[in-house]
Amino acid sequence: MKRNAFIIGVMLLMGGIISSCNSDNEVDCPEDFTGELTTAEEDLVGTWVLSAIVADEEIDLTDDDVDNPSTDFFAQYPACQKDASYTFNSDRSYEYGQGQNATDCQNKATLEGTWKYASANLSLVSACSLQNTDIEFNVNQTAFSFTNDFEVRDVDGVVSAVEITFVYSLAIAD
Repeated sequence: MKRNAFIIGVMLLMGGIISSCNSDNEVDCPEDFTGELTTAEEDLVGTWVLSAIVADEEIDLTDDDVDNPSTDFFAQYPACQKDASYTFNSDRSYEYGQGQNATDCQNKATLEGTWKYASANLSLVSACSLQNTDIEFNVNQTAFSFTNDFEVRDVDGVVSAVEITFVYSLAIAD
């Protein structure tokens, strides 16, 4: 249950499938992004690691027999769920990895595709899907975040509507 917000956040940034059908009822996949990077896009080149997940409401996600709600969801997650990163390359390719570095992760995931960034919008194409997400950089361009509304189930099974912000920090710049 505690994975709900994390998985939803990853799916939001990675998985929103937008497709259309042509007259033959075939799926028209979005084309990969190509071309030179803009100056703004050069700021994204590198590896970004998940560094925070913050909710606007305190919720207890840990099954530790202690009533300890918090807005810091990141602190309540085990290592495998915190282990997420994006690598954006200068050739417009990207890779998303989850559970790749933490020990004994059972739900490892890797996605690859192409990317572009314009007008505070990060667009990702992967596996015949296009995802557009508004992101915001911090002042010194060392972290970006995105915020959305989710329904989260606490340790007691109570579902609450919360606003969650996911933060990725620059780990390795190219």
